[in-house]
Amino acid sequence: MELTVVIVNYRVKYLLEQTLRAVEQAMQGMTGEVIVVDNLSGDDSIAFSRDRHPHVTYIENQENVGFARANNQAIMQAQGEFTLILNPDTIITPRCLQEGIQWMESHPKCGAIGARMMDANGVFLPESKRSFPTPWVSFCKIFGLSKLFPRSPWFAKYHLRYLSDEKPQCIDILSGAYMLCRTSVLQQLGGFDGDFFMYGEDIDLSYRIVKAGYQNWMLPTPMIHYKGESTHKDSMRYVRIFYDAMLIFYRKHFPRFNVIFYPVVKLGVIVRAGMAMARRLFKRLMPVKTKGTTEQWPWVIISDDPGNVSQRTSISDFLTDIPATGRYNVLIDDGCRTYSQLVDFIKAHSDSKRLAFHIFADRHGIIISPKMA
Repeated sequence: MELTVVIVNYRVKYLLEQTLRAVEQAMQGMTGEVIVVDNLSGDDSIAFSRDRHPHVTYIENQENVGFARANNQAIMQAQGEFTLILNPDTIITPRCLQEGIQWMESHPKCGAIGARMMDANGVFLPESKRSFPTPWVSFCKIFGLSKLFPRSPWFAKYHLRYLSDEKPQCIDILSGAYMLCRTSVLQQLGGFDGDFFMYGEDIDLSYRIVKAGYQNWMLPTPMIHYKGESTHKDSMRYVRIFYDAMLIFYRKHFPRFNVIFYPVVKLGVIVRAGMAMARRLFKRLMPVKTKGTTEQWPWVIISDDPGNVSQRTSISDFLTDIPATGRYNVLIDDGCRTYSQLVDFIKAHSDSKRLAFHIFADRHGIIISPKMA
């Protein structure tokens, strides 16, 4: 068996089903298995997916055990030569799998591979390539130096913005949203560290892969990763959980820096939390005038049968081509596009300031948009 795909689900019913459809298209011609682990979503996510994807193996947890432990449940029973750790809010293409496996087959020292992740509007996600959070890298991240000097190899190592995202790069950290790994390496290392509930587990695993003598690579193959509420950087919850994860990482891998780094991280938490509160307060007191929210933007329907899409979505006023100027919601019909074509279309037309992309799920007659994540 070539490939095992592992997906941990939590309350993203339609996004999960879309991800499974994209995986099925991507795996055509391959031998493999797909395992979905549900962390007690409390909805009908699994029943909904099982009806439409009966060949998938489903593990239904009776409690939310966290991202790391849920992944490990599937990793330890994976039978593929390679294992893909994949978020349930992603869209991959055949190229992601083909180019990733080919790269690992020709690079024996490659232990894991990431892809060029984009958000739903085709904007490159910087977490596609990161450096290990050494004390200096972490200091620059916590106190904003990496943002002030985004192209500096000295200050901006955290997101490696000075490295091209259109070329293969040997990097330190891969995102847990998409990690194509050698199964033997994953199982040898015991998968993710269960001490991380959310955030940090991909950093820890990436570090242990390199420590075991392998390399991590990012390939420029595009894919889409929707990003949910849990990733909002102004969230107090995000600040607390993210920096708590950093402390776990340091206690485990850099114990000699604990005395120095612990108070620095705690100070960073206070500073970042204060900044988050100040930004929210400023937005309330001084609301920014906009040209209307995306809900008010007119629609463009990309479909072989736009009339059918219009009727099923109640979008009565629409265009069929994207104008050169103006702000628009762009609805792409997945009934007449493969997911590979869909990802390439969004990448080619990406303009986050004036275009908001959505997908019409032809099988369900609904609009899938980032707010679902």
